[in-house]
Amino acid sequence: RELLPPWLVIVAGLTGIVLLCVSTKDVPNVLGFFQYGIVLDAGPSRTILFIYQWTTTKANKTGVIRGCSSCPVQGPGVSSYSDSPQKAGKSLEPCLNWAQNKIPAEQHSQTPLYLGATASMRQLNLTHPILSDSLLAALTGTLKSSPFNFQGAQILSSPQEEAFNWVAVNYVLENFFKYDWQGQLVPSRKGTAGVLSVGRTSAQLTSDLAEEKEAPEEGVRLQLYGQTHSVHTRQCPCHGTERLRSRLLAVLTQ
Repeated sequence: RELLPPWLVIVAGLTGIVLLCVSTKDVPNVLGFFQYGIVLDAGPSRTILFIYQWTTTKANKTGVIRGCSSCPVQGPGVSSYSDSPQKAGKSLEPCLNWAQNKIPAEQHSQTPLYLGATASMRQLNLTHPILSDSLLAALTGTLKSSPFNFQGAQILSSPQEEAFNWVAVNYVLENFFKYDWQGQLVPSRKGTAGVLSVGRTSAQLTSDLAEEKEAPEEGVRLQLYGQTHSVHTRQCPCHGTERLRSRLLAVLTQ
């Protein structure tokens, strides 16, 4: 019923990774009030480093986080470095150094660090798996050499990526929980929103299938804020921006 501003979806995108991977772990908060997490979004055109922070406050066993700041990595997306993988790792160093200044030094070793690669790396892995493995190895080497707690670098499958997007958007819209007038966390009871993401060649519609009997086998089951969600993505081939642009040009030509 309403469209999300593009900046909201961009900022929200990686929140899902933190919620599903970081906040479910009870990291001891002995060094300070805030805990931090870092996620690198290695997209088709560029990579962005995001810093998130949270406290020990949880809502039904799931963490409550917020975006802290971000650092766009200079240069193209990591898949563009297939001929020189070491340059891909080297390109991350300025933002990693920037993150060291943003996060208190005494918490560096307690700060989990993730990298998730998306569409272009999935394509490269299909066509040239040896090259994609070399790129991941170079990225891993750079991330391991940082003072942060490296947790992994991987190519996200399309269902994983869309599940993260679904979690992130519904989190930002406060569909899982909200704050009452006393500032206490309470269930939202609003229901969840479906998420339509449009790429160059296809579109994906991700939603929560309320009835368990409807959940297909390939769906993703998530436990968030005391509720179980069966999240499924429907692929819509030929509905991407390139196809829509071609149809528009055909109409204009006629």
